[in-house]
Amino acid sequence: MMKQPLISIIVLNYNGKQFLKECFDSLLAATYQQVELLMVDNASTDDSVEYIQRNYPQVKVVNSGGNIGYSAGNNAGIAEAAGKYVLLLNNDIEVTPGWLEPIIEEFESDPRIAAVQPKIRHMLERDSFEYAGAAGGMIDIFGFPFMRGRVFYTTEKDLGQYDTNIDLFWTSGAAMAIRKDVLEKSGLLDNDFVHHMEEIDLCWRILLQGYRLRIRTDSVIYHYAGGTIKAWSFKKEYWNHRNSIFMMMKNYSSSRLAVMLTVRLLLDILVVVKSVLVFDTLKISAIVQAHGWLFDNLPMILRKRRAVQRNRVVSDQALDKFMYHRSVAIDYFLGKKLTFDRLWK
Repeated sequence: MMKQPLISIIVLNYNGKQFLKECFDSLLAATYQQVELLMVDNASTDDSVEYIQRNYPQVKVVNSGGNIGYSAGNNAGIAEAAGKYVLLLNNDIEVTPGWLEPIIEEFESDPRIAAVQPKIRHMLERDSFEYAGAAGGMIDIFGFPFMRGRVFYTTEKDLGQYDTNIDLFWTSGAAMAIRKDVLEKSGLLDNDFVHHMEEIDLCWRILLQGYRLRIRTDSVIYHYAGGTIKAWSFKKEYWNHRNSIFMMMKNYSSSRLAVMLTVRLLLDILVVVKSVLVFDTLKISAIVQAHGWLFDNLPMILRKRRAVQRNRVVSDQALDKFMYHRSVAIDYFLGKKLTFDRLWK
Protein backbone atom coordinates (compact mmCIF):
# COMPACT_ATOMS: atom_id res chain seq x y z
CA MET A 1 0.00 0.00 0.00
CA MET A 2 1.37 3.41 -1.01
CA LYS A 3 2.19 5.86 1.75
CA GLN A 4 -0.32 8.67 2.11
CA PRO A 5 1.12 12.05 1.07
CA LEU A 6 1.39 14.73 3.74
CA ILE A 7 -1.00 17.67 3.52
CA SER A 8 -0.35 20.82 5.55
CA ILE A 9 -3.52 22.60 6.66
CA ILE A 10 -2.96 26.31 7.27
CA VAL A 11 -5.62 28.06 9.36
CA LEU A 12 -5.34 31.84 9.19
CA ASN A 13 -6.54 33.61 12.32
CA TYR A 14 -7.14 37.16 13.50
CA ASN A 15 -9.12 37.55 16.73
CA GLY A 16 -11.06 34.42 15.89
CA LYS A 17 -10.98 32.57 19.19
CA GLN A 18 -14.75 31.99 19.07
CA PHE A 19 -14.30 29.83 15.96
CA LEU A 20 -11.16 27.89 16.87
CA LYS A 21 -12.59 25.07 19.00
CA GLU A 22 -15.11 23.99 16.40
CA CYS A 23 -12.56 24.32 13.62
CA PHE A 24 -9.70 22.35 15.23
CA ASP A 25 -11.94 19.76 16.89
CA SER A 26 -13.37 18.91 13.46
CA LEU A 27 -9.91 18.85 11.88
CA LEU A 28 -8.66 16.43 14.53
CA ALA A 29 -11.71 14.19 14.02
CA ALA A 30 -10.96 13.78 10.30
CA THR A 31 -10.05 10.28 9.14
CA TYR A 32 -7.08 11.14 6.91
CA GLN A 33 -3.93 10.65 8.99
CA GLN A 34 -1.04 12.38 7.21
CA VAL A 35 -1.86 15.93 8.24
CA GLU A 36 0.26 18.79 9.53
CA LEU A 37 -1.78 21.48 11.31
CA LEU A 38 -0.60 25.09 11.38
CA MET A 39 -2.28 28.26 12.60
CA VAL A 40 -0.96 31.55 11.29
CA ASP A 41 -1.89 34.31 13.72
CA ASN A 42 -2.08 37.87 12.37
CA ALA A 43 -1.30 39.60 15.67
CA SER A 44 -4.58 38.78 17.41
CA THR A 45 -5.44 40.89 20.43
CA ASP A 46 -7.66 38.22 21.96
CA ASP A 47 -6.02 35.14 23.50
CA SER A 48 -6.26 32.99 20.36
CA VAL A 49 -2.60 31.94 20.45
CA GLU A 50 -2.63 31.07 24.13
CA TYR A 51 -5.86 29.12 23.66
CA ILE A 52 -4.38 27.00 20.85
CA GLN A 53 -1.09 26.42 22.66
CA ARG A 54 -2.93 25.35 25.79
CA ASN A 55 -5.55 23.10 24.18
CA TYR A 56 -4.04 21.96 20.87
CA PRO A 57 -0.32 21.35 21.36
CA GLN A 58 -0.17 19.41 18.06
CA VAL A 59 -0.88 22.65 16.16
CA LYS A 60 2.16 24.61 15.02
CA VAL A 61 1.59 28.32 15.63
CA VAL A 62 3.16 30.77 13.19
CA ASN A 63 3.16 34.37 14.40
CA SER A 64 3.05 36.63 11.34
CA GLY A 65 4.22 39.71 13.25
CA GLY A 66 1.26 41.91 12.39
CA ASN A 67 -2.22 42.06 10.92
CA ILE A 68 -0.81 41.54 7.45
CA GLY A 69 -3.91 40.29 5.63
CA TYR A 70 -5.02 37.07 3.95
CA SER A 71 -2.35 36.82 1.28
CA ALA A 72 0.72 37.61 3.35
CA GLY A 73 -0.57 35.58 6.29
CA ASN A 74 -1.16 32.47 4.22
CA ASN A 75 2.16 32.94 2.43
CA ALA A 76 3.85 32.89 5.85
CA GLY A 77 2.13 29.58 6.56
CA ILE A 78 3.10 28.11 3.18
CA ALA A 79 6.74 28.95 3.93
CA GLU A 80 6.53 26.85 7.12
CA ALA A 81 4.54 23.95 5.63
CA ALA A 82 6.20 20.57 5.08
CA GLY A 83 3.46 18.89 3.04
CA LYS A 84 3.35 17.87 -0.60
CA TYR A 85 0.04 19.73 -0.58
CA VAL A 86 -1.00 22.80 1.37
CA LEU A 87 -4.61 23.60 2.25
CA LEU A 88 -5.59 27.16 3.07
CA LEU A 89 -8.52 27.13 5.48
CA ASN A 90 -10.51 29.93 7.06
CA ASN A 91 -10.84 29.70 10.83
CA ASP A 92 -14.67 29.85 10.77
CA ILE A 93 -15.00 26.40 9.18
CA GLU A 94 -16.15 22.98 10.35
CA VAL A 95 -14.96 20.02 8.28
CA THR A 96 -16.55 16.58 7.99
CA PRO A 97 -14.64 13.40 8.92
CA GLY A 98 -13.90 12.10 5.41
CA TRP A 99 -13.34 15.40 3.69
CA LEU A 100 -9.64 15.03 2.87
CA GLU A 101 -9.60 11.62 1.15
CA PRO A 102 -11.44 12.81 -2.02
CA ILE A 103 -9.15 15.84 -2.28
CA ILE A 104 -6.00 13.72 -2.05
CA GLU A 105 -7.49 11.19 -4.49
CA GLU A 106 -8.12 13.99 -6.99
CA PHE A 107 -4.56 15.29 -6.75
CA GLU A 108 -3.04 11.85 -7.10
CA SER A 109 -5.13 11.09 -10.20
CA ASP A 110 -3.37 13.65 -12.41
CA PRO A 111 -0.15 15.64 -11.80
CA ARG A 112 -1.65 18.52 -13.80
CA ILE A 113 -4.27 19.09 -11.08
CA ALA A 114 -2.84 22.01 -9.12
CA ALA A 115 -5.70 22.93 -6.77
CA VAL A 116 -8.84 21.29 -5.40
CA GLN A 117 -11.69 22.65 -3.29
CA PRO A 118 -14.46 20.85 -1.37
CA LYS A 119 -18.15 21.66 -1.59
CA ILE A 120 -18.81 24.47 0.88
CA ARG A 121 -22.14 24.76 2.67
CA HIS A 122 -23.29 27.39 5.14
CA MET A 123 -22.57 26.72 8.80
CA LEU A 124 -26.00 27.88 10.02
CA GLU A 125 -28.22 27.01 7.05
CA ARG A 126 -26.64 23.64 6.49
CA ASP A 127 -28.67 22.62 3.44
CA SER A 128 -27.59 25.79 1.58
CA PHE A 129 -24.43 26.71 -0.26
CA GLU A 130 -22.13 29.26 1.31
CA TYR A 131 -21.50 32.47 -0.64
CA ALA A 132 -17.68 32.44 -0.58
CA GLY A 133 -17.15 28.97 -2.02
CA ALA A 134 -20.29 26.98 -2.89
CA ALA A 135 -19.45 24.34 -5.53
CA GLY A 136 -16.58 26.07 -7.28
CA GLY A 137 -15.88 29.30 -9.13
CA MET A 138 -16.11 30.66 -12.67
CA ILE A 139 -15.67 34.21 -13.97
CA ASP A 140 -17.01 36.41 -16.74
CA ILE A 141 -14.75 38.09 -19.28
CA PHE A 142 -15.07 41.43 -17.48
CA GLY A 143 -13.61 40.16 -14.21
CA PHE A 144 -16.81 39.43 -12.24
CA PRO A 145 -16.54 36.06 -10.43
CA PHE A 146 -19.49 33.83 -9.60
CA MET A 147 -20.02 30.27 -8.38
CA ARG A 148 -21.96 27.11 -8.88
CA GLY A 149 -24.52 27.77 -6.17
CA ARG A 150 -24.09 31.54 -5.70
CA VAL A 151 -24.40 34.44 -8.12
CA PHE A 152 -24.22 37.90 -6.56
CA TYR A 153 -27.01 38.05 -3.94
CA THR A 154 -28.61 34.69 -4.77
CA THR A 155 -27.35 31.70 -2.80
CA GLU A 156 -29.03 28.40 -3.64
CA LYS A 157 -29.96 25.42 -1.52
CA ASP A 158 -27.79 22.37 -2.16
CA LEU A 159 -30.12 19.88 -3.84
CA GLY A 160 -27.32 17.98 -5.54
CA GLN A 161 -27.67 20.08 -8.69
CA TYR A 162 -23.93 20.79 -8.82
CA ASP A 163 -22.59 17.45 -7.61
CA THR A 164 -20.61 16.83 -10.81
CA ASN A 165 -16.86 17.12 -10.24
CA ILE A 166 -15.60 19.51 -12.92
CA ASP A 167 -12.67 21.74 -13.85
CA LEU A 168 -12.98 25.28 -12.47
CA PHE A 169 -11.61 28.74 -13.17
CA TRP A 170 -10.99 29.30 -9.47
CA THR A 171 -11.14 27.47 -6.18
CA SER A 172 -12.32 29.20 -3.02
CA GLY A 173 -9.74 30.68 -0.69
CA ALA A 174 -11.95 29.64 2.22
CA ALA A 175 -10.78 26.05 1.65
CA MET A 176 -8.24 25.71 -1.13
CA ALA A 177 -5.82 22.80 -1.42
CA ILE A 178 -2.78 23.46 -3.62
CA ARG A 179 0.05 21.32 -4.94
CA LYS A 180 2.97 23.06 -3.24
CA ASP A 181 5.53 22.68 -6.02
CA VAL A 182 3.19 24.45 -8.46
CA LEU A 183 3.55 27.63 -6.39
CA GLU A 184 7.22 27.74 -7.38
CA LYS A 185 6.08 28.33 -10.97
CA SER A 186 2.98 30.46 -10.46
CA GLY A 187 4.21 32.43 -7.47
CA LEU A 188 2.46 32.74 -4.12
CA LEU A 189 -0.62 34.76 -3.25
CA ASP A 190 -0.14 38.41 -4.18
CA ASN A 191 0.29 40.41 -0.97
CA ASP A 192 -0.94 43.61 -2.65
CA PHE A 193 -4.46 42.18 -2.92
CA VAL A 194 -4.66 42.22 0.90
CA HIS A 195 -8.29 40.94 1.00
CA HIS A 196 -10.62 39.31 -1.57
CA MET A 197 -9.98 37.72 -4.96
CA GLU A 198 -6.35 36.96 -4.19
CA GLU A 199 -7.15 33.28 -4.66
CA ILE A 200 -8.76 34.02 -8.04
CA ASP A 201 -5.64 35.86 -9.15
CA LEU A 202 -3.51 32.92 -8.01
CA CYS A 203 -5.80 30.45 -9.81
CA TRP A 204 -5.62 32.54 -12.99
CA ARG A 205 -1.81 32.45 -12.86
CA ILE A 206 -1.87 28.69 -12.22
CA LEU A 207 -4.14 28.16 -15.23
CA LEU A 208 -1.77 30.23 -17.36
CA GLN A 209 0.89 27.67 -16.43
CA GLY A 210 -1.21 24.92 -18.03
CA TYR A 211 -2.55 23.28 -14.85
CA ARG A 212 -6.09 22.23 -13.90
CA LEU A 213 -8.29 23.24 -10.95
CA ARG A 214 -10.99 20.92 -9.62
CA ILE A 215 -13.96 20.55 -7.27
CA ARG A 216 -14.68 17.39 -5.27
CA THR A 217 -18.30 17.59 -4.23
CA ASP A 218 -18.03 14.40 -2.15
CA SER A 219 -15.80 16.43 0.17
CA VAL A 220 -18.09 18.63 2.27
CA ILE A 221 -17.34 21.37 4.78
CA TYR A 222 -19.36 24.12 6.51
CA HIS A 223 -18.36 27.80 6.58
CA TYR A 224 -19.77 30.46 8.85
CA ALA A 225 -18.73 33.21 6.37
CA GLY A 226 -18.22 36.87 7.13
CA GLY A 227 -16.27 36.11 10.28
CA THR A 228 -13.51 38.54 9.34
CA ILE A 229 -15.07 41.07 6.96
CA LYS A 230 -18.86 41.26 7.01
CA ALA A 231 -20.76 40.49 3.82
CA TRP A 232 -21.81 43.46 1.67
CA SER A 233 -19.85 46.05 3.67
CA PHE A 234 -17.99 49.09 2.34
CA LYS A 235 -14.76 47.14 2.68
CA LYS A 236 -16.10 44.27 0.61
CA GLU A 237 -17.33 46.61 -2.13
CA TYR A 238 -13.96 48.37 -2.21
CA TRP A 239 -11.79 45.25 -2.27
CA ASN A 240 -13.93 43.46 -4.85
CA HIS A 241 -13.99 46.36 -7.32
CA ARG A 242 -10.32 47.13 -6.82
CA ASN A 243 -9.03 43.60 -7.01
CA SER A 244 -11.14 42.32 -9.89
CA ILE A 245 -9.64 44.98 -12.16
CA PHE A 246 -6.19 44.47 -10.61
CA MET A 247 -6.20 40.79 -11.61
CA MET A 248 -7.49 41.56 -15.12
CA MET A 249 -4.61 43.98 -15.61
CA LYS A 250 -2.12 41.34 -14.49
CA ASN A 251 -3.38 38.28 -16.28
CA TYR A 252 -5.02 39.16 -19.60
CA SER A 253 -2.95 39.38 -22.78
CA SER A 254 -2.52 42.93 -24.14
CA SER A 255 -5.00 42.53 -26.99
CA ARG A 256 -7.76 41.14 -24.80
CA LEU A 257 -7.10 43.54 -21.93
CA ALA A 258 -7.54 46.57 -24.19
CA VAL A 259 -11.11 45.49 -24.96
CA MET A 260 -12.18 43.97 -21.64
CA LEU A 261 -10.79 46.72 -19.44
CA THR A 262 -12.52 49.41 -21.52
CA VAL A 263 -15.87 47.65 -21.17
CA ARG A 264 -15.29 46.99 -17.48
CA LEU A 265 -14.60 50.67 -16.80
CA LEU A 266 -17.82 51.59 -18.61
CA LEU A 267 -19.72 49.06 -16.47
CA ASP A 268 -18.28 50.62 -13.30
CA ILE A 269 -19.32 54.08 -14.52
CA LEU A 270 -22.86 52.79 -15.03
CA VAL A 271 -22.88 51.42 -11.48
CA VAL A 272 -21.76 54.80 -10.13
CA VAL A 273 -24.48 56.60 -12.12
CA LYS A 274 -27.13 54.22 -10.82
CA SER A 275 -25.78 54.65 -7.27
CA VAL A 276 -26.03 58.44 -7.59
CA LEU A 277 -29.68 58.10 -8.58
CA VAL A 278 -30.49 56.03 -5.49
CA PHE A 279 -28.15 57.99 -3.17
CA ASP A 280 -25.98 54.93 -2.45
CA THR A 281 -22.98 56.92 -1.24
CA LEU A 282 -21.27 53.81 0.18
CA LYS A 283 -21.05 52.13 -3.21
CA ILE A 284 -19.98 55.35 -4.95
CA SER A 285 -17.19 55.92 -2.45
CA ALA A 286 -16.01 52.30 -2.64
CA ILE A 287 -15.76 52.33 -6.45
CA VAL A 288 -14.11 55.76 -6.64
CA GLN A 289 -11.53 54.81 -4.00
CA ALA A 290 -10.88 51.47 -5.74
CA HIS A 291 -10.14 53.20 -9.05
CA GLY A 292 -8.02 55.77 -7.26
CA TRP A 293 -5.86 53.00 -5.80
CA LEU A 294 -5.44 51.39 -9.23
CA PHE A 295 -4.32 54.69 -10.76
CA ASP A 296 -1.91 55.47 -7.92
CA ASN A 297 -0.36 51.99 -8.11
CA LEU A 298 -0.15 51.66 -11.88
CA PRO A 299 3.67 51.25 -11.99
CA MET A 300 3.51 48.34 -9.53
CA ILE A 301 0.63 46.72 -11.42
CA LEU A 302 2.47 46.98 -14.74
CA ARG A 303 5.59 45.46 -13.20
CA LYS A 304 3.60 42.48 -11.94
CA ARG A 305 1.81 42.21 -15.26
CA ARG A 306 5.12 41.91 -17.12
CA ALA A 307 6.20 39.06 -14.84
CA VAL A 308 2.94 37.13 -15.38
CA GLN A 309 2.98 37.60 -19.15
CA ARG A 310 6.63 36.56 -19.37
CA ASN A 311 5.92 33.28 -17.54
CA ARG A 312 2.60 32.24 -19.10
CA VAL A 313 2.58 29.08 -21.23
CA VAL A 314 -1.03 29.03 -22.51
CA SER A 315 -3.12 31.58 -24.38
CA ASP A 316 -6.23 33.43 -23.23
CA GLN A 317 -8.17 31.28 -25.67
CA ALA A 318 -7.17 28.13 -23.77
CA LEU A 319 -9.09 29.46 -20.76
CA ASP A 320 -12.19 30.59 -22.65
CA LYS A 321 -14.11 27.44 -21.71
CA PHE A 322 -13.97 28.54 -18.04
CA MET A 323 -15.22 32.07 -18.76
CA TYR A 324 -18.73 33.44 -19.22
CA HIS A 325 -18.61 35.43 -22.46
CA ARG A 326 -21.20 37.99 -21.46
CA SER A 327 -21.58 40.31 -18.48
CA VAL A 328 -22.80 38.23 -15.56
CA ALA A 329 -23.79 41.51 -13.84
CA ILE A 330 -26.08 42.58 -16.70
CA ASP A 331 -27.57 39.11 -17.10
CA TYR A 332 -28.19 38.83 -13.35
CA PHE A 333 -29.55 42.28 -12.57
CA LEU A 334 -31.34 43.02 -15.86
CA GLY A 335 -31.84 39.58 -17.39
CA LYS A 336 -32.92 38.02 -14.06
CA LYS A 337 -30.65 35.00 -14.57
CA LEU A 338 -30.23 34.49 -10.86
CA THR A 339 -28.65 31.04 -10.67
CA PHE A 340 -25.61 29.36 -12.16
CA ASP A 341 -27.61 26.83 -14.17
CA ARG A 342 -29.46 29.66 -15.92
CA LEU A 343 -26.20 31.36 -16.84
CA TRP A 344 -24.00 28.38 -17.69
CA LYS A 345 -25.76 26.41 -20.41
